[in-house]
Amino acid sequence: MHGNMRTFILMAAMTALLMGMGWLIGGQGGAVLALVVAGVGNLWAWWNSDKAVLRQHGAMPVTEAEAPDLVRMVRQLADRAGLPMPRVYVLATEQPNAFATGRNPENSAVAVTQGLLRILTRDELAGVIAHELAHIRHRDTLVMTVTAAMAGAIAMLGNLMLFTGDRGRPGGALGGILAMILAPLAAMLVQMAISRSREYVSDRSGAEICGNPMALASALAKIANAAGRTVNIPAERNPASASMFIINPLGALRMDQLFSTHPSTQERIDLLARMQVAPAAPSFARSSVPPVRRG
Repeated sequence: MHGNMRTFILMAAMTALLMGMGWLIGGQGGAVLALVVAGVGNLWAWWNSDKAVLRQHGAMPVTEAEAPDLVRMVRQLADRAGLPMPRVYVLATEQPNAFATGRNPENSAVAVTQGLLRILTRDELAGVIAHELAHIRHRDTLVMTVTAAMAGAIAMLGNLMLFTGDRGRPGGALGGILAMILAPLAAMLVQMAISRSREYVSDRSGAEICGNPMALASALAKIANAAGRTVNIPAERNPASASMFIINPLGALRMDQLFSTHPSTQERIDLLARMQVAPAAPSFARSSVPPVRRG
């Protein structure tokens, strides 16, 4: 509940920032127009974002015949979470990572990297997949799509102000200059704060789904250690998608924590260590899921 309220407040702040930018450009009419344009952009992103991000990262769909252990695990965990079976994809990168996408649970997908399949035990992999299913259950993919579209609209309005000049705009020249510089930065910070907030919620829910908080904690530690040493080329080419991954995929080249899309990994591990989950769920341990092999 606390995480949902924080997300609502941050999204309200993003909306107010967007309308303020529109007001600076065109008064009341500009504020309304900015909101309408953002709404159209959100609708397009809501419908197409999953296809776009999967294509950007070169995700390959896998079937139960191609990756039986992986697909069966996703199905079992989706049943536990009360979700429809999502589509399953594998990314051909050695950086261990994973993300979920889709506009709703009925049109969702879970993607994992070859590197993730290579280094995690079954219990740890189950924890990661459960975390991504929690994002789907809480519709975080929709929330992040909306915030990304609004942040993009604010940045676009900031650029537009460079070409419109003062022209009697409300707030005057000084207000316009401040808006051009500060509004896109503020939008980016709000977007990142929403992403960090949703990660905490999905860690808790994912631990409850898989029944083993320490397996997810162990997976986070392994992923963070390896991700910082392995460059994820598709993610570097498309940094806007970084917030979707379970661990920041840009860590190998970008170390500025002020603009981190994820909370501290150690803090996430500490919170998971304090969780108590009923030991009813069967273990996935004992062997690792092998990399998917095609052909």
